[in-house]
This record gives sequence, structure tokens and C-alpha cells, in this order.
Amino acid sequence: MLAQEIIRTKRDGRALDAAQIEAFVKGLTDGSWSEGQVAALGMAVFLRGMGRDEAVQLTRAMMHSGRVMTWPAMPGPVLDKHSSGGVGDKVSLMLAPLVAACGGYVPMIAGRGLGHTGGTVDKLESIPGYRTTPEPADFDRIVRSLGCAVIGQTADLAPADKRFYATRDVTATVESVPLITASILSKKLAAGLQGLAMDVKCGNGAFAATPAFAQELAESIVSVATGAGLRTRALITDMNQILGTEVGNALEVLETVRYLRGDAREARLHEVTLALAAEMLVLGHLAPDLPAARAKLQAALDSGAAAEKFAQMVVALGGPSDLLVAPEKHLPAAPIVVPVPAPRTGVLTGMATRDLGMLVVEMGGGRRVASDRIDMRVGFSAVRPLGTACQVGEPIAFIHAADAAQAERAVAAYVAATQWGDAPPPSTPLVLATVG
Repeated sequence: MLAQEIIRTKRDGRALDAAQIEAFVKGLTDGSWSEGQVAALGMAVFLRGMGRDEAVQLTRAMMHSGRVMTWPAMPGPVLDKHSSGGVGDKVSLMLAPLVAACGGYVPMIAGRGLGHTGGTVDKLESIPGYRTTPEPADFDRIVRSLGCAVIGQTADLAPADKRFYATRDVTATVESVPLITASILSKKLAAGLQGLAMDVKCGNGAFAATPAFAQELAESIVSVATGAGLRTRALITDMNQILGTEVGNALEVLETVRYLRGDAREARLHEVTLALAAEMLVLGHLAPDLPAARAKLQAALDSGAAAEKFAQMVVALGGPSDLLVAPEKHLPAAPIVVPVPAPRTGVLTGMATRDLGMLVVEMGGGRRVASDRIDMRVGFSAVRPLGTACQVGEPIAFIHAADAAQAERAVAAYVAATQWGDAPPPSTPLVLATVG
């Protein structure tokens, strides 16, 4: 079956049949499709779309392009969470050990940065020694013994998606509902899950910039997952500003440590983490309802049980044994740290969140092309949220840069990405809707 004829079918707006989709996925896996052909079909799907049956078929085909995990005799429910991507979203790092501390088992297969959003795997690789691609037997052992392990895609787990994911990132075909759905669920289904909580970000820092797009994506994921036998709930959450106070790979790990230790828990980040983790506990029958789940989660935080799970996971995957108590000793730090001054006296009423995510990429904290090496040190810290009242010149964030020239450019770009007024903006609920 010729690749160009499959591309032509979708280019002309016709549905791909199962044989064509299987041929495409085989070509992704064995390399018989060139990068140009993969990119062309991705663009054709982006422009022409896919029906639900096509999306289900693509998801299943990519799921079965490699190993499909099973968890026989697991003493508790196998659960996971996934985010559609935002700026400053480090929820996975704290949520996996938190759910494990409450009796869940979380074999989290995370992704790298995509477009303007940071990737969980990139963040973990800022931890010296942390292995994001352990041997399958080690992954199985760690999940069973500790309750959680957060790793990247291994070569044998949904390998078709791994290649397609990298190509989409550099060909402007990220914001496609069927492709996002298939990418997420092919990995989650291959991980052998029994319940999935999905965080669909919505706003100017999300792939789903509008409520309509976010609703479409949430419904697509829930529909395809449910059709494949995976119980799923999706929360649509606000991403019109940075989540948490830190952005950048090492900086977000540092914020995770401080969160788990109880040193600082930014309100929006804490709410998203508890909301998603509570859905997971209810899906896994570890709590009868959401209020009971939230109480159980808060107790795991307050007792230090979640922090201890995180520390144990880091050690089990090759990281330092004292990361929890001395993170600054191990995480790489930028040589230049400068404040971003408020351009006027007033209230921070808006931020171009996607632009700020792209600023981190431009500083080297993300990838322009798939082969780029990431600078783990760069990013922002002490980010002030919307509604903050400032005097002119007061810091609204701090830039962590590789050199003085980069810092100067980043300060100007950060200021340009903010909007100011004399009164606070209207409040927006953090969880906008629930699907499933």
C-alpha cells in the first residue's frame, strides 16, 4: 500500500480505513515511511480531521505497535493521569507519589516537551542520575514495590506514537483533536491502566485555546478511552496564566520538592493536583466520593507520606538519596538571575501564557527541533499570579538565564507578555467543566 495514496486519501478529505491506518502505523514503526511522508499525513489529518472510528483505529494500532503491559496480581488499582499540556504544569511530579501514598499504583508513562509546553520527562532528567528509560522488569518492580514510577516512553512501548509525536512537535500539527487523543491514549492503554484522570487545559497557554476546543478534546478522549474499556474522567481546567510559581525544568522539580515538603503550595497548583488525584482515587474505588478522596489526599501530604514516596521513587530510578532534603545541591542552577520589574503601578490583569512558554523554549529550556539539547537551568521563578497589585519596578518574576544578554532579552519579552490595569480581572473558576 503506497504511502502517497494514503496521504492523498486524507488530503482529499476521505476517511482512512483500517488497512490504511495499519499501514501508516507499520511505516512509523519500521521506518518505511519517510519523515516527509509522516509530516504530510500529520498535516492532512490536522487540516481534514478524523472521525471517531478512525481515531479509535489509530489509537489501537499505535497501542499495539509495541509491548502492551499487564499487571497481574496487583494488590491495588492501576491508575494514571495525563495533561494536555500547559505552562508551569508540574502536577504529574507530585500527583503520582500522592496517589501511591493513598493505595493506588501509578505506572506513569510521561512525555517530553511539545510546542510551548514543558515535558514531565525533561523535568525529571534535570535530576542527576534519574533514569527515565529503565528496563521493563525494573519498572514493573518499582511500581509494585513503591506504588509509582514516572518514566518516559521506552523503545518498545507505543513506538509508533513516539516517532509521530516528535514529528508533530516540529511541523505545527500539534493542535489536532484526533492526533492528541490517539497519542495520549495509545500510551495509556499500552500501560495496562484501570482508570485515567485527564486534565484538559483551556486558555491562552493551552493547545485548547477555546472552551469549545477543550470540550471537543475532553469528549474525544473520554469517548475513545471508554470505547477501549478504560474508565476515564476529564477535567477542563483554566490555563490563562502560568500554573504554580516556577517554569523551567530544574525549577519545576524544585517547586515539586517544596510542595511535597509543605514549604509552599501555590493555591491553583494545589487545587488542580487535589482535583485530579481525587478523581483517580474514586475511579480506583480507593474513596467513596470526591470529598472523602480529598481528605485522604490532604492527610497523605500533611503526614509526609507523599513526599517519602517521591524520595523513594527518585532513588529507585537512580537519583540522589537526599534530593528531598537538599534539592539545591543537585539541581542545575542558572548563572544569571534577574528580576522582571513591573512596568507600571497597577494590577496584573493578563498574561500571554503561550508566549511565556515559547520564551522558555527560546532560552533553551525546550526544543525547536527534536534533536535539540535542553538547558535544564533556564526559566522563571517567583511568578506573580493574575490579580497581583504591584508598584512600578516591583518584581513580578525572576528570569534564570544562561548569560546576561539572554536575561536582558527575556526580561523585555516577559514584560511584553503581561497586561496591566487598575482593578483586578474577573475571577475564573479553576475547574471549568467535568466530562465522563
